Amino acid sequence: MSYLKLLKKGNKSSGVAALGNSLLAIIKAIAAAVSGSGAMFATAMHSVADATNQGFVFFGSALAEKEPTKRFPSGFGRIINLFVLVAVIIISIMAYETVLKGWGLIQDPKSSTNIWLNIGILVVSIIIDGYILIKVMKEINEESRAGVEGFNVYTSSFKNSRLASPPTRLVFYEDLIATSGAFIALVFVVLSYFTGLYLLDGVGTLIIGLLLIGVAIKIGYENTIGLIGVAAPSIVEKRVAQAILENANVKDIKKLRILQEGREYHVESYIELEKGLSLAEAEDIKYKVKEKVLEDESISDVTLGVIESDEEKNWSMDQYEEDLEGQN
Repeated sequence: MSYLKLLKKGNKSSGVAALGNSLLAIIKAIAAAVSGSGAMFATAMHSVADATNQGFVFFGSALAEKEPTKRFPSGFGRIINLFVLVAVIIISIMAYETVLKGWGLIQDPKSSTNIWLNIGILVVSIIIDGYILIKVMKEINEESRAGVEGFNVYTSSFKNSRLASPPTRLVFYEDLIATSGAFIALVFVVLSYFTGLYLLDGVGTLIIGLLLIGVAIKIGYENTIGLIGVAAPSIVEKRVAQAILENANVKDIKKLRILQEGREYHVESYIELEKGLSLAEAEDIKYKVKEKVLEDESISDVTLGVIESDEEKNWSMDQYEEDLEGQN
């Protein structure tokens, strides 16, 4: 597969966000240099970090779509987690610089100039980052298959973000902080200018830096366990179990293990079939069940074993009722 085809398969949210934040980073950096505003500097650093991270993640998500090879038979799904962890390092560096800048401004407050330039750029930043945030919220709704409409798309994105792919989650968290960070910067720039309490500029800068640290910790943790290999969320397990049990010849599920790797899931299961079936019939049923499970686009491969029913119930769909209520 050519690199161009791989890039077309890259995560769209991270690609759009990288372009938008690159533009914002340039505009904010110029404004920070002209006005001397610490809060504007903080949001500029945030936009630089976001643009770099999201660019990394876009290329990583494209590379993760590369077909398995003889040397790497499981594919390249987990490579996206590695790219996101590199992005976390960049976020951490930017967070450190922002906190340092904020603390320096608190200790040695300085007045900023060009207040209307700062206000105008921060309003534009809120609009652009807000647009990207809305777009990624809709993508979370699609990836998690929440099936909600209207305003519920935005509220459910917080609950269902864990079901989205790693790059989509990264863009969601980063732009959530970017939008709120630009709003915080706007408030503190205005307050420091009109009250004359210039240390407020440093306070706003410090708050933005601490928010960046929080995002780095959360994203770092999620992608570390993803890189190791983590069990699929219960809602995904429920979906797979339903697909298996839809076949009338499947009497029970003896074992079900689903491993999440990047944005894909690997399924391994032992299913119990009704007694008296021939080997050929059992193989035919296994093939049909496997094909049914693979209809789910997020499932990359399925390994099934079949055994004769022991007449004892091991698996119940009732265990997922609590998750179903939570989704609704």
